[in-house]
Amino acid sequence: MADLFAKKSMESLMTEAHEEGTHSLQRSLGPVSLTMLGIGAVIGAGIFVLSGLGAHSAGPALMLAFVLSGLGCAFAGLCYAEFAAMIPLAGSAYTYAYATLGELFAWIIGWDLTLEYAMGASTVSSGWSNNFVEFLNIFGLRFPLWLAYDHWTGLRTALERVARASLATTRPDLHPGTMPFSDALAAIMAHPSAALSSQAHALLNAPQIFGVEIGFNLPAFIIALLITTILVIGIQESAKFNAGIVVMKLAIVLFVIGLGSHYVNRANWGTDWHSFAPFGVGGIGLAAGLVFFSYIGFDAVSTTAQEAINPQRDMPIGIIVSLSLCTVLYIGVAAVLTGMVPWQSINIEAPIVRAFLEYKVGWAANVVTIGSIAGLTSVMLVMLLGQSRVLYAMAKDGLLPRKFFGDIHPRFRTPWKGTILAGLLAAVVGSVTPIDDIGKMVNIGTLLAFVIVCIAVVMLRRTDPDRPRPFRAPLVWPVPVVPVLGVLFNGYMMFKLGPANWIRLIVWLVIGLVVYFTYSRKHSRVQRGLLPAEPVDHL
Repeated sequence: MADLFAKKSMESLMTEAHEEGTHSLQRSLGPVSLTMLGIGAVIGAGIFVLSGLGAHSAGPALMLAFVLSGLGCAFAGLCYAEFAAMIPLAGSAYTYAYATLGELFAWIIGWDLTLEYAMGASTVSSGWSNNFVEFLNIFGLRFPLWLAYDHWTGLRTALERVARASLATTRPDLHPGTMPFSDALAAIMAHPSAALSSQAHALLNAPQIFGVEIGFNLPAFIIALLITTILVIGIQESAKFNAGIVVMKLAIVLFVIGLGSHYVNRANWGTDWHSFAPFGVGGIGLAAGLVFFSYIGFDAVSTTAQEAINPQRDMPIGIIVSLSLCTVLYIGVAAVLTGMVPWQSINIEAPIVRAFLEYKVGWAANVVTIGSIAGLTSVMLVMLLGQSRVLYAMAKDGLLPRKFFGDIHPRFRTPWKGTILAGLLAAVVGSVTPIDDIGKMVNIGTLLAFVIVCIAVVMLRRTDPDRPRPFRAPLVWPVPVVPVLGVLFNGYMMFKLGPANWIRLIVWLVIGLVVYFTYSRKHSRVQRGLLPAEPVDHL
């Protein structure tokens, strides 16, 4: 059993980090590109999609939920920055775990990162589709509901439309956007009559296979494939594409905060703690776990360490700057969103766009819709980029088929086969699965990765204290204040996500362990003596 915890030697890692040639990744990213990648991944789903889910869990205290998530990420981000500067390799937390906790933990975290990045891209593709459908509505183009959403989301959207129409007829005294209207709508949605359900199915108009209605999110499927194509072509092209989009969506976020502040009704924030945080501290914790997805982009930056020109200096800059800037913007948008619309009325699929529509500011909603589409595009790009680099790192170590996932395209210098597979997986899952279910799975998997990285940085400080560290996270040794806080904050958000998501995580990890013991362990280059390993007694 001891060989399960064999660690990859730092010498081996450093040798890989300095590989060059057509069969290695191309170093072409500077501090600006890395920061842009971080912002590109972070600003997107959290603001444009999942803020709606968070508001329904925390109310106006959504602002505090973003603070809680941001703190958890800040503590983990400092640990990531230390590792990324010290071990400039693709693989992110997988590589860090291999050097500190051993192969079994490395496999677990690598398998877990697949849940984070591939499923994260699926979540974003679904959110992208929601905004794209809203964009088509600007021009009066109605996408069929069964082709615009997965079946469950499409049916819920159809039910909401017929419920709103019913309220407009039966309760003309209720104004859309007010709390009484949202309460009445929520009551109908919770217990729809047989007549309304029948109307919703008729509006959905979905085809059937063996008597079962189907739904397929076609826009989500197509955008995932297009992003995959860009990533295969090259890292420089991907980074330039991302940078252009980031400039656009930063302008849109500032636009939302600036214009939205003019429509804020402070009464929507509540008059006391109970109305500000209707579900208490527990609701804030749950919302933090939901909107935590907003922050996972910063760790995707670390997967590009092997493509950074000067990773020792630039990786910490990219991680810390992108995380800090995005946290401030998130809090501002959360304040504006919950101030514009009563939290009960905030739309889940496209919360900000619908908020402006409630005030009949259609042109602003159109601008936000375009920004949302652009923003979510860059998020998807960085997620799929991170996924392919983790698969590449695992294949280099023999834990996945090396000839497939480790194959570098001779012209584009990208791990093209793994990129295509990850893109196809994201496309399929995003087209048939509800966004809230995927988002929760992604969150709990990412939180586990953050917890392991916080533990790993302490382990390496103890086992290899003299190793050069271009960036040293503060308060790690001898009293590990930052890592412990990272474990506590992120562990609390994992707990608040509930037993159903824990079960999904456990099932996913059990599947991963089956793969490890049936394939990966037998093909591991460390186990076969093809790579030098650290003595196991360092544990």
